[in-house]
Amino acid sequence: MKQLKLTGFIFFLFFLTESLTLPTQPQDVENFNSTQKFIEENIEYITIIAFAQYVQEATFEEMEKLVKDMVEYKDRCMADKTLPECSKLPNNVLQDKICAMEGLSQKHNFSHCCSKVDSQRRLCFFYNKKADVGFLPPFPTLDPEEKCQAYESNRESLLNHFLYEVARRNPFVFAPTLLTVAAHFEEVAKSCCEEQNKVNCFQTRAIPVTQYLKAFSSYQKHVCGALLKFGTKVVHFIYIAVLSQKFPKIEFKELISLVEDVSSNYDGCCEGDVVQCIRDTSKVMNHICSKQDSISSKIKECCEKKIPERGQCIINSNKDDRPKDLSLREAKFTDSENVCQERDADPDTFFAKFTFEYSRRHPDLSIPELLRIVQIYKDLLRNCCNTENPPGCYRYAEDKFNETTEKSLKMVQQECKHFQNLGKDGLKYHYLIRLTKIAPQLSTEELVSLGEKMVTAFTTCCTLSEEFACVDNLADLVFGELCGVNENRTINPAADHCCKTNFAFRRPCFESLKADKTYVPPPFSQDLFTFHADMCQSQNEELQRKTDRFLVNLVKLKHELTDEELQSLFTNFANAVDKCCKAESPEVCFNEESPKIGN
Repeated sequence: MKQLKLTGFIFFLFFLTESLTLPTQPQDVENFNSTQKFIEENIEYITIIAFAQYVQEATFEEMEKLVKDMVEYKDRCMADKTLPECSKLPNNVLQDKICAMEGLSQKHNFSHCCSKVDSQRRLCFFYNKKADVGFLPPFPTLDPEEKCQAYESNRESLLNHFLYEVARRNPFVFAPTLLTVAAHFEEVAKSCCEEQNKVNCFQTRAIPVTQYLKAFSSYQKHVCGALLKFGTKVVHFIYIAVLSQKFPKIEFKELISLVEDVSSNYDGCCEGDVVQCIRDTSKVMNHICSKQDSISSKIKECCEKKIPERGQCIINSNKDDRPKDLSLREAKFTDSENVCQERDADPDTFFAKFTFEYSRRHPDLSIPELLRIVQIYKDLLRNCCNTENPPGCYRYAEDKFNETTEKSLKMVQQECKHFQNLGKDGLKYHYLIRLTKIAPQLSTEELVSLGEKMVTAFTTCCTLSEEFACVDNLADLVFGELCGVNENRTINPAADHCCKTNFAFRRPCFESLKADKTYVPPPFSQDLFTFHADMCQSQNEELQRKTDRFLVNLVKLKHELTDEELQSLFTNFANAVDKCCKAESPEVCFNEESPKIGN
């Protein structure tokens, strides 16, 4: 396998030109050729990601067999593209070969997918993916010295194992993101293995790579969940708001053209059609860079980069400056006498224009808040346009917008104050209790992960000038992850209502929930309150995970207790751990203290 050279948006196309629309413009030809070259050099990595995401339980050895088969297939098609097998869509070829592996579909329970064809099979494989990866063993780790020895002696094997383990634990992350993570991982390994203090180097350099993966994973699952639960229209409005804030000088017609490209991109990516995903991603970046003079002044350097690198650069670029001639408010949506007639003539275009105009004037607001305002405006016009004097009714729309923004702002301010009062650990325990009470049906690992991500939102945002938008955006991603990607996911009636009723108001809905009344706790088990000396041998991070898991399981078991009573039991646990780990005989101490913790 050749070195993974490219980062940013990596393009996954096979060599099946018969199934693609060939480019005609010089810039498109250059893009197509560089994509083909990348695939030639990295087909093994791409196959590893696809297979590990589709069949998460598969062994590394099973994955190696498929990689070998796909490389041979690629070589045959490069030698003779007229072969019948080379006219198939890449994703169909991959799934054909997965289903043809002897005994694999029965062993890993996906034979029902192999009985389907085309889009139905593709969707079946997608719905078969599991977000909760608690069934997998812990992520294998090597100490830095072993890692460097492995890298120096067999770089390919180390990177293959890394991609395999990361991909099967992140089944909904798009392949370009995982390839970027792999490229960053190799950069870290290459650099740190030359350092004397390898441990510190790996710990420090790995943090931004992990953050990058978590951020893209959360966002991609969030938008895909919106698409599958609410349809293309919601994704359309999300990106009208996103792109209007990022590119405030763009013309509306140009914006809609770009949004349509972005929305169609998610159609392919979210369903797992990797080829369509990458083709549309390339189309979006070409679109932006071909019109950069009319879109943004901040992306010139990005567009000068090579095609696979420029996507990441554009995404990370700053919001463009607000046009100097842009008024503080667009009066036509509240002051015009003909608002109802314009709405009735073309509702989708009318509300798209409103979202565009309001979003580019309010770069300080979060995307969820902008979508809430759009919904409030829709509801307001639904009422006002049925009155005798519609203009007199919707003239006060701005007051309604300000009212909901003020309400959302106060909620964020209260949460940040809560963070300042409780501290990071105290806030985490607060959210572990809260999330477990409203969604106790989720696995312990899922709830611990959600609690950590909620705390990350506050620790990241509560000291920033753009505190409101930052907290609201990140907290909304956490609730999006709670709701999941799959449209058929169910938790409990109240949580399901929040997940599926109104995308814009999902977070306020969850904030109003109380403990789930339909939940039946598991039978009491003293095992939960039995601890051993190995608790004291855990490293700080592992001890924290054990502590978090204990709290979640405690809430699941004693669901009827108040937050204060649960906190008291948890304090008993923390005191017992502290006391026993300092004792001469921790095991004896735990035998004496454990029965007291649950009482």
